[in-house]
Amino acid sequence: MTQVVLSIGSNLGDRASHLRAAVRGLEAEGEIRAVSGVYETPPWGDAEQPAYYNAAVLVGGDHDVTEWLRIAQRIEDGEGRTRDPQRRFGPRTLDVDLIAAWTDDGTPIVRDDPDLTLPHPRAHLRAFVLRPWLEIQPYARLPGHGGVNDLVLSDALAADAAAMTPVGDVRLESGS
Repeated sequence: MTQVVLSIGSNLGDRASHLRAAVRGLEAEGEIRAVSGVYETPPWGDAEQPAYYNAAVLVGGDHDVTEWLRIAQRIEDGEGRTRDPQRRFGPRTLDVDLIAAWTDDGTPIVRDDPDLTLPHPRAHLRAFVLRPWLEIQPYARLPGHGGVNDLVLSDALAADAAAMTPVGDVRLESGS
């Protein structure tokens, strides 16, 4: 049994619908333990694109992290995700990233290979990942980087966190 925090985001098409599809897809594969609210965020890494909707999902299940990665990619593909090698941080219908994972006894899973690095190597730099995660796990710790709350409040992320806008009329609860 593993527990995984995933970051989900969309900036093309019906953003809310794509995020709901991600939650439904994850629910079909495991137990949804928490889903954050939705935040509208400026694009990161490639400014020439529309704003994103971002959220975080905590899920548990009998899959190992490699299988969670395959599930995430299958959900992305189901929502029409295409990867443009020329625009690594370009627009997308759906992005589902594994951020951190733990074994059933709470031990963080650390992995560094070409297909999957855990914890996510840039999570500590992304307010759009950390702020929703903090909402569903107030005392979360990003392995190797410390408390998520401390990271969100850091000077390095202050401007990015301030640019995030809660989208109160979009709900992603599991079972929706």
